[in-house]
Amino acid sequence: MSDVTAIHNLVEKHLALKGEIAKVIVGQTEVVEQILLSVYTGGHSLLIGVPGLAKTLMVNTIAQTLGLDFKRIQFTPDLMPSDILGSEILDQNRTFKFIKGPIFSNIILADEINRTPPKTQAALLEAMQERSVTIAGENYKLPAPYFVLATQNPIEQEGTYPLPEAQLDRFMFAIELKYPSISEEVAIVKATTSDLRNHINALFNAEEIIAVQQLVRRIPVPDNVVDYAVRLVNSTRANLDTASEYVKQYIDWGAGPRASQNLILGAKAHAAIKGKFSPDIEDVKAVALGILRHRIIKNYKAEAEGISEDDIIRQLL
Repeated sequence: MSDVTAIHNLVEKHLALKGEIAKVIVGQTEVVEQILLSVYTGGHSLLIGVPGLAKTLMVNTIAQTLGLDFKRIQFTPDLMPSDILGSEILDQNRTFKFIKGPIFSNIILADEINRTPPKTQAALLEAMQERSVTIAGENYKLPAPYFVLATQNPIEQEGTYPLPEAQLDRFMFAIELKYPSISEEVAIVKATTSDLRNHINALFNAEEIIAVQQLVRRIPVPDNVVDYAVRLVNSTRANLDTASEYVKQYIDWGAGPRASQNLILGAKAHAAIKGKFSPDIEDVKAVALGILRHRIIKNYKAEAEGISEDDIIRQLL
């Protein structure tokens, strides 16, 4: 199959996928699109939203439509690394046997990831970056494709362990879930208080998703688009001499090179689902908020004036 045909097929499959997800998830179209973009590029996503916005249901539904294995891990203050990675046990033959933990799945929902101590958060780092884990000196490959979709509650911050910048940077997208509109909430209430159950069809399988990821990486990118993405990321770095007064005024720390890489990958995937064979600057702008918002650290002045990360990014676009 040629890449041109593969992109046409992806456009159709993507529309069908969104329709299938919409059987269960009302609204949240931008959120679903960004999660799917991270799937098509092999990235991880951090979902930030208050309780009751169907974060877990959304991830579970997407896993079903993609035909992938799904495991949910509830992060708590007493969770240990072995609880998610697995551990060695002594079997009846007096030999050590490795029992795989829930991390050995295609899609991992790390529920309320900021509720667990740094030691357990760090257990995800190797898995997210290397797609493997090391237990007792043995290296175990994780199944492909592999995605971590983590959730975070922005309200309750007492007794939580905020994610360190190094771990935040490993998430391709930080996706904010908003409250539904009144009409959407009416539809949610009607759907969830009846005895009707929608059947979800799997439209992909693991091999097809890996093929999509390879297709996205083969998409050519014009030099001016790469230049724009790199300059956009560079413009967030307040410690550079070239930084604008606006950035120096409101940003403490800017985005790193991983942001530039993810902007290009995200733009490629965004172009592909729109039926384009190469991304342009508009595709970079379309994914910029989700990719940059967790990678810039605003200062106390921005905090005091009520300026959000999204406001700063829109100013730089």
